[in-house]
Amino acid sequence: MIIIVVACSFLTGAFTSGIIQKVSPAKFLDDKEVAQVAVIVKDIEKAAVAYAELFDMDVPQIVETSSHPENPTKYQGELTNARAKLAFFELDNLQFELIQPVGEPSTWNDYLENSGEGLHHIAFWVKGMDEHVTLFKKNDLPEVQSGGWEGGEYSYIDATEKLGLVIELLENYDVE
Repeated sequence: MIIIVVACSFLTGAFTSGIIQKVSPAKFLDDKEVAQVAVIVKDIEKAAVAYAELFDMDVPQIVETSSHPENPTKYQGELTNARAKLAFFELDNLQFELIQPVGEPSTWNDYLENSGEGLHHIAFWVKGMDEHVTLFKKNDLPEVQSGGWEGGEYSYIDATEKLGLVIELLENYDVE
């Protein structure tokens, strides 16, 4: 919970202090509810056990990502074989994700190499991914990685210089 409060406070301060000035913050996101907080880890099995204990929950299933043929993983605009092991905790107010990079290049691997384990991103659901990514790019917040799954896609926006973290945009095509 502390991570969420700190991240949201940082974002609020960034918008109100004029770091992002070209467009009002309401237009960047469809919804101001944080959907997910994600932490990069070196050992997902160990981290999953530790967080399960913290949250008083069962250890979640760990899955390994793969690139989707219709929406392949791209890093810095180039196709990549990057994968990750993921574990998800469904908390009362959001999803908490653990990510262990597998393969490279990727934003996950870069984060682990440059910053070690820690908070990688906060995520928000959007409708109209291309329009949102374009808006962020126009405000000097570039897309660093993107990809998809059956029925949806994601985009990581590099906001580390302006906001201190990555923003993930999520779109699920099946949700109205």
